[in-house]
Amino acid sequence: MIKSGRARGIVIAIALCFICLFRFVPTPAGMTASAMQVLGIFTGVLLLWMTLSIDWPSMLCLAAIAFVPEMSMGSILTASVGNATFSFLMFTFMCTYTLGQTPFIRRCALAFVTGRGAKKGPWAFVMLYFASVLFLGSFMSPTVLVVILLTISEEMFGILGLKKGDPISTMMTAGMVFCAGIAAGMTPIAHVFPVLSMNVYQNATGNAISYVHYMAAGVPTGLVATGAMMLIFRFVLRPDMSKLRTAGVDGLKAKLPPMTRREGLCIGIFFGVIALWVLPALIKPFAPAAAAFIDSFGIAMPPLLGAVLLAVISVDGKPLLNFKEATAKGIPWASLIMVSGTLALGAAMTHADIGLTAWMIDRIAPMAANLAPMALVAFFVACSAVMTNFASSMVTATVVATIALPVLVATSGAVSAPAVIALIGMMSAYDFATPPGMATIAFAIGSGWVTTSDMAKYGFTLMVISIAIAAAVGYPIAAALM
Repeated sequence: MIKSGRARGIVIAIALCFICLFRFVPTPAGMTASAMQVLGIFTGVLLLWMTLSIDWPSMLCLAAIAFVPEMSMGSILTASVGNATFSFLMFTFMCTYTLGQTPFIRRCALAFVTGRGAKKGPWAFVMLYFASVLFLGSFMSPTVLVVILLTISEEMFGILGLKKGDPISTMMTAGMVFCAGIAAGMTPIAHVFPVLSMNVYQNATGNAISYVHYMAAGVPTGLVATGAMMLIFRFVLRPDMSKLRTAGVDGLKAKLPPMTRREGLCIGIFFGVIALWVLPALIKPFAPAAAAFIDSFGIAMPPLLGAVLLAVISVDGKPLLNFKEATAKGIPWASLIMVSGTLALGAAMTHADIGLTAWMIDRIAPMAANLAPMALVAFFVACSAVMTNFASSMVTATVVATIALPVLVATSGAVSAPAVIALIGMMSAYDFATPPGMATIAFAIGSGWVTTSDMAKYGFTLMVISIAIAAAVGYPIAAALM
């Protein structure tokens, strides 16, 4: 991000020119002045997101869209902070924060690395450590998870006799961050990026992408990508695993406190929330009425119920959820404000009276018709993977999905639009190489257990392989289900 005062002023001036003046630029044939205005807002705000910040430019985005004649402030607020996606993320963050305050994450991670399987050899130990990250990351924010696991890892490295710069500690730290990103792409549970791309599709088409269908493609893709990561470590990094002595790790488990009633209740409520998200698709074939009833409440109701239960239920006179603490420390408000901005921008770009989507489809359809379907899939998957390593993952999920959707619709079914949109959300989480996409990379580098060059070298290698995996494994599954 730009820090210099002069450079910051120049970027803001350029962005404001796009936001305020683009409406008055001569319009191409068939495009309305309002469509040009929305494109100007999109370009200006995107420039600010990528160079300065994600918070105040998002508020500027909301204000700017209010000056588009076809949009009203009420409709903008309904599409942004009033959107179910905004509430879904806010309540989910409250639930995950409460779970994170218990020893549950530490308990799970140590259960993987102190079990019988981990004692079969050094590589088995490392693989199970990464498996613990995939499991926990499938329902926790990658940022929160990496912060907690870095603390556990430092303690574990001391017991294992590993030092900073050791290839084994480099592998385990980088792999932990890679797995946190992969896990964030495997499920939409508590993960912003897949939800944002799925929301672009739902707002434009009126059809939702099922959580179960998303995970049916996301989980196999993530597992194969993790396997590729292990091959990179084993045959490229090639650490001397004979140095790894894991017997002492059992002592960490002995330090864990017994599970309390508070922890058990937090775990039960959280997994009850997850069950309500995935249950409708599972029971629909034999209980369609029940599935429809649960679905009718939308994605925000389960975490809302969970947050209410956590706030109401007390143990030893203290509620499970401290509302003031959870809202102050557990909700990443800058990210949520950006979500509201992207939701409003998406609503403006797909507004029928503004006509931007229709104009794009008319112009892009001939070009899309000349591309092989798998070439189009690979192109958007690659765009997402590359962009997320150089820009905000949330920006990637929104921008690439918004641009891709008209192109995909123009193929008239030759390419599955929901499948590719799901892959865009998935790959937006695959930030492996550089810090701008997610803070997890910066945290890992800042810990000293892995270097910037190591993250770039192994991260970009994994990124290229993951693009091929997503296109070859994820797309066929998603296309068959969506």
